[in-house]
Amino acid sequence: MNAAEAQSDAPLSADSDAAAVLRILIARGETLATAEFLTGGMIGARLTSVSGASAVYVGGVIAYASRLKRTLTQVSAPTLEHFGPVSTHTAAEMAAGVAELCGADWGLAVTGVAGPDPQDGHPVGQVFVAVADRGASAPARVREFALSGTRADIRAQTATQALHLMKAVLSEDGPAPLE
Repeated sequence: MNAAEAQSDAPLSADSDAAAVLRILIARGETLATAEFLTGGMIGARLTSVSGASAVYVGGVIAYASRLKRTLTQVSAPTLEHFGPVSTHTAAEMAAGVAELCGADWGLAVTGVAGPDPQDGHPVGQVFVAVADRGASAPARVREFALSGTRADIRAQTATQALHLMKAVLSEDGPAPLE
């Protein structure tokens, strides 16, 4: 098998999704910002590992402490009080908030529980990924995932799912999860 065949048979990866996201954003002349909780910067690292990322990736926020979700990603106090830091609503507000804060066209956010212990009634592996289009009147698109494995596995899977969702939304293919 030659290199081209090996590449075409390779499974979908976060790195290929990162490159695809950046390629689409460059073609559109749009920008992206990220808000990360459990991944602690993994999504930003994957994006910036691709040459040319600086053309469209403006930066991100690592809001590991719940109080920073409110102050840095503009999640409302009522959302945090009613739904908590791990929820669809929080993820959606994080995505919209980081886009606004960074002046980006798109916001990509993740929140969830990597483990090893459950958090506030949420099981290990429960993750929410949100994509917000700052210029759209529609709410952020949010997906919930039930991931498994070690803490490191869940963090890596979250980053992969986030980039996959971002690519799907940009490609208008819908928010299909990785198989």
